[in-house]
Amino acid sequence: MMGGMRFLSLTNPVLAITLSVISIHCGRKGDPIPRPRAAAQAMEVHLEALRKLRMVLPLTDAKGASLVGIESVRVLYLPLGLTKPTPEEVFSRGEVVLERRRPDLPGPGGTLVLDLGSLQRSQGWIVVVAVRLGNVAGRPSEVLPWMDPAL
Repeated sequence: MMGGMRFLSLTNPVLAITLSVISIHCGRKGDPIPRPRAAAQAMEVHLEALRKLRMVLPLTDAKGASLVGIESVRVLYLPLGLTKPTPEEVFSRGEVVLERRRPDLPGPGGTLVLDLGSLQRSQGWIVVVAVRLGNVAGRPSEVLPWMDPAL
């Protein structure tokens, strides 16, 4: 009887260590859940010519951390209204009229020139948005006027 008690008392530390190791390694199985990505800062966008946009891709996200890269750049269009809309209004109510995706994009801080000569829309407003992986749209650029191509 004493031998059985002694065996049980020797295995308790081993059992305790084994159970603690197993409990430490238990948890969620599978791929780790990535942190939510912060939206990119607004891009600098200028009209280079009547139908060309020159833009500088952002270097940081909305939280100030550096960007690894941008998945796509979208140009959004909103028809002419009574007043000039805010960038957020064009972004929320406008339609995507042009999208440029990787690998045709420069890295963060790079310059991109887009030719919008084929865009057949009446007078209105446009903004440009950088989109990160996971379809996380950044802040819209300044609102730029879009002139009727017939002019």
